[in-house]
Amino acid sequence: MKIAFVVLLSIHGLIHLMGFINAFGLAEIPQLSQNFSKPQGLLWLAVALMFVIVAVLFLLKSNLWFWIAFGAVVLSQVLIIMNWQDAKFGSIANVIVLVIAIIALAGRHFEGQYNQDVAQSFENASISKDVVSEEIVSEKDIENLPDPVQKYLRYVGVLGKPKIETAKAIFKGKMREKGKDWFAFTSAQYNFFENPTRLFFMKANFKGLPTQGYHRYKDEEASMLIKLLSMFPVVAIKEPEMFKTETVTFFNDMCLFAPAALIDDKIEWQIIDDTSVKATYTNKKATVSAILYFNEKHQLINFVSADRMDVNSNQKVPFSTPVTKYGTINGYNLPVAADAVWRFPEADFVYGKFYLLDVQYNLKNLD
Repeated sequence: MKIAFVVLLSIHGLIHLMGFINAFGLAEIPQLSQNFSKPQGLLWLAVALMFVIVAVLFLLKSNLWFWIAFGAVVLSQVLIIMNWQDAKFGSIANVIVLVIAIIALAGRHFEGQYNQDVAQSFENASISKDVVSEEIVSEKDIENLPDPVQKYLRYVGVLGKPKIETAKAIFKGKMREKGKDWFAFTSAQYNFFENPTRLFFMKANFKGLPTQGYHRYKDEEASMLIKLLSMFPVVAIKEPEMFKTETVTFFNDMCLFAPAALIDDKIEWQIIDDTSVKATYTNKKATVSAILYFNEKHQLINFVSADRMDVNSNQKVPFSTPVTKYGTINGYNLPVAADAVWRFPEADFVYGKFYLLDVQYNLKNLD
C-alpha cells in the first residue's frame, strides 16, 4: 500500500506538468482543450513539484510530508476547479491524498500522547536521579532469590552488568480475537522500574486499515485505547480492574525481557520445586502473583498468572506466556519469542505471538 501511495503521488504530480508544458508551449497536449497563461503554468509546475516532494518525504518517513500534502491538494484543487472540464478527474487523486494525510496526522497526534507520557516519565525519573545508575548486579544481589531464579539470572547474563532502571523494547508479531483472523503488528514500549510504569504503543493493520493502540500503566492508573484509522476509538477501557491486570503484564515484562529487574524487593518468592517458583509482586494498590516455570537449561519457559482480566469477556482468565525461542540481544540471553495465551475452561486460546527485536536498558531520554 505504501508503494501504491508513492506511485499515486508521483503520477498525480507528473500529470500537473501538463499544465506547465501547455502554458509555455513546450509540446502539444491534446488532452487539454484550452491554453493556460504562464503564471498559471508556473502554479501547475509548483504543484507537480510539491507532490513529488511529498512522495520523497513519505518514503523518508518525515513528518513534514502531510503538511506539504495539504498545501499541494489545496492548490491542485483550485487549479482543477479553474479548469474543471479538462482536469476534474484529478479530484479523485486529491481526495485519496487528503484522506491518507488526515489519517497520518491523526496517527501522529495519537502517538504524540504516548511520546509525551514517555518524556514526562523520563523527566520524573531524573528528578530523583541525575544520572542513570552504574551499580552492577552482583552475587550478593541475587543470593536471597530462589535457586531456579538465581540460575535463570546467571543464564541470562545479568551478573556483572548494570542494574536496570528503564527498558525500551521493540516487538513485532500478530494478534487475534476469538473467531477472528490474525493481524500483524509492531510495537514499542518503555518500562520504568523505580516507579513502575509501562507505556506500550502498537501499530497494526486490521482488515487492511491502519490501527493504533496505546496501553498506559502509570501513576496508579491503567488504560487501553485502540483507534481505527488513528481517529475512531474501537476499544477504550479505563477501569479500576485494569490496574491489576496491567500489573500482571508489567511483571511479565520484568520476567521475560528485563530479568535484571527481578532483584526488586517488591517481589516475594516462594519455592515450589526445583523448576518452578511462585512470585508475588506488589505495586502500590495492586498485588499479583504468577508461577514461573524453568527447564533444565535454567531458561524461563512459562509464566502463568490467574490475576489478569480478559477485556473481551470481562472476566478473570488464567494467562500464560510460554516461551518458544531464546536468542542473544545486546549481550543478554533472552526469550525472543513467546505466545500470549488465555487458558479458558474449554481450551487454551493463543491470542498473540510476540517476537522481541531489540531491547535497550538505562536510556536517559526518549529515543
